[in-house]
Amino acid sequence: AFTSLGFLIYNFYPAQIFLGDVGSLALGGALASVAIFTKTELFLLIIGGVFVIETLSVILQVVSVKLNGKIVFKMSPIHHHFELCGWKEPKIIIRFWIAGIILAIIGIASI
Repeated sequence: AFTSLGFLIYNFYPAQIFLGDVGSLALGGALASVAIFTKTELFLLIIGGVFVIETLSVILQVVSVKLNGKIVFKMSPIHHHFELCGWKEPKIIIRFWIAGIILAIIGIASI
């Protein structure tokens, strides 16, 4: 947890470093393992809602292209769609943070 907080300091806008696949997959795997062992999988899906939506936007885009030959978003994951719609990066980040905070509150309230 503390290593993630140390990383977060350098990841505020404009980000100086980015979490790679190895770090993000290890962190996600650890969170998923804890959720499975504590039987709080739904809680994890709720508080991780922003990541779930990002993943679902990619799945929806791929399925739509394969089945219909049409794209749903200008680009996926969905944050790139918002960039192509003219939203500035800080606006997207703030909106995602707000959504994450709201989902965290809902998740904690549901325990």
